[in-house]
Amino acid sequence: MATRGGFGWLCVWYLCALLDVASLQGSGGMLYPRETSSREVKELTGVWSFRADMSANRNEGFDGAWYKSPLATTGPVLEMPVPASYNDITQDSMLRDFIGWVWYEREVQVPSRWVKDEGTRVVLRVGSAHYYSVVWVNGIQVAEHEGGHLPFEADIGGVIREDPTVPCRITIAVNNTLTLTSLPPGTITHMNDRTKYPGGYFVQNIFFDFFNYAGIHRPVLLYTTPKVYVDDITVFTDFADSTGLVKYKVSVKGASSANLKVTLMDKDGHCVATSSGPSGVLKVADVMLWWPYLMHDNPGYLYSMEVQLSASDGQSTFEDVYALPVGIRTVNVTRTQFLINNKPFYFHGVNKHEDSDIRGKGLDWPLIVKDFNLIKWLGANSFRTSHYPYAEEIMQMCDRHGIVVIDECPGVGIKDIRSFGNASLAHHLSVMDELVGRDKNHPSVVMWSVANEPAAEMPPADYYFSTLIKHTKMLDPSRPVTFITDSNYARDKGAPYVDVICVNSYFSWYHDPGHMEVIPIQLKTQFENWFGKYKKPIIQSEYGADAVPGLHSDPPMMFTEEYQKNVLQSYHSVFDEKRKQYVIGELIWNFADFMTAQGITRVVGNKKGIFTRQRQPKSAAFILRERYWRLANATGKLPPWTRYPCSL
Repeated sequence: MATRGGFGWLCVWYLCALLDVASLQGSGGMLYPRETSSREVKELTGVWSFRADMSANRNEGFDGAWYKSPLATTGPVLEMPVPASYNDITQDSMLRDFIGWVWYEREVQVPSRWVKDEGTRVVLRVGSAHYYSVVWVNGIQVAEHEGGHLPFEADIGGVIREDPTVPCRITIAVNNTLTLTSLPPGTITHMNDRTKYPGGYFVQNIFFDFFNYAGIHRPVLLYTTPKVYVDDITVFTDFADSTGLVKYKVSVKGASSANLKVTLMDKDGHCVATSSGPSGVLKVADVMLWWPYLMHDNPGYLYSMEVQLSASDGQSTFEDVYALPVGIRTVNVTRTQFLINNKPFYFHGVNKHEDSDIRGKGLDWPLIVKDFNLIKWLGANSFRTSHYPYAEEIMQMCDRHGIVVIDECPGVGIKDIRSFGNASLAHHLSVMDELVGRDKNHPSVVMWSVANEPAAEMPPADYYFSTLIKHTKMLDPSRPVTFITDSNYARDKGAPYVDVICVNSYFSWYHDPGHMEVIPIQLKTQFENWFGKYKKPIIQSEYGADAVPGLHSDPPMMFTEEYQKNVLQSYHSVFDEKRKQYVIGELIWNFADFMTAQGITRVVGNKKGIFTRQRQPKSAAFILRERYWRLANATGKLPPWTRYPCSL
């Protein structure tokens, strides 16, 4: 195993990462674990043993092989919830701001039938861990993964069967150090002046405006499949008149051949189409299309595609069943419009963060359900996963509720020219492979975003983003690709390659602070410059202002609720003019207040939310709600019972 001492350990991986683009395809699928007649799932949510490696080089855990014995025998341990960020769980400020390796451990009782049956695969899956992870089972390394926000897994059946009498001890080491070649990137600065700093003092520099939460953020679980199993499914959907078309491809592992039966069922469980073989087209008469929320009286309609597999290795017969939710819809982009099912779609939505008190970025079901209730209360029809992929469970909620998603990778804060090199590009391509592989079948995902506010004017950006965007389109030709820019329209080297221009701007906030009178002039100029040069539809992907809840002033002053409200209204007047031409959406920054690193411009986090971090509305939330419902009503597609404000 490679040595991971100090803070240069990430470079070891990249020595072998200069890969040809075509070789970056994943070796296996990443289907979401579901219980079926042939599959079982055991969640490992709960309290784990935890220890941070506080040694000077953060390498004591590897030097002392903490994975070889119970973690409690190596030194003091804490109880730590999984999933959750570890930063806000204790009263220790050193742990809140800790950079380096932390260690998690849990003993699990694996059902004996899983262990005894050699024809059963037992897979350990981590929903996400930030940022670099190494996993052992009973002291044997089974997985290593680069990057947060996306799942990884390993077949551990062989390990647990070596000695069935020994409990399954899972050890996961996680490092949140960010380097110039990680996503997001960062740097480490060592402060060596002993007249100012203690020995070993260093700072993690980041180039993004949210807290660098760390730990195991999404569920860890065990699941089973047969030895021969459905490894991956890919669907592309279309329709002609009233006939829906589902083009599918099924990947099988464990056998060179298998018998497959594919059945598509409606919401009531009735079979509407069948096929056989690893690929084909399912034709659905009188199709129910997947529509966005507020665009149709039956949004988020999902079919279920059940894949049944049977195979034999000459000695045993294997059967596997997997059910995939499928929404039938199309996405197209013209010079001035975004079309869903050939109808113009206008994004009126939000940017979010996976962020909350105590849990940090940890998956939390009450928070997820509350957020979706607030999104629908607002009359929002969409959001962007700023600035990283969100949990799979959130994407599934979007599918069911008809909330449209711009799916963004963790390419935020690419500001240093050294982050445009071959090593960075290779990792970025790999991350897009994982993201598209995970989310390709979600009907709610209508566009990929490959980066947020990179230094796109730098010379290497042309090759970097042309390669990245072309690769993403190769992975998924059915969806448009964008990246989020705040660059000057004339110098941006990524814009020529995207399908939709997404622009972030904060007029009267970061520029001309306090002067709202400049907003209409500068915003119109922004739109006209971008469209004039590239002739592509535009989304205002971020805009807003900080507001400390309960702070008021008349006339409005910065940081008051009145100022935030008036900034939004100034933007809206221009949106209403330009959306009749080529502006296809507006996404407020931000849905809710969120935590950031400490600094003189942030008072316990970013306050640009229209809701507080505890999900209570500021004045701007009511302004946005009135606007979004008015936009939805203007489409003429809403049934009377949904029209604002009658039923709300």
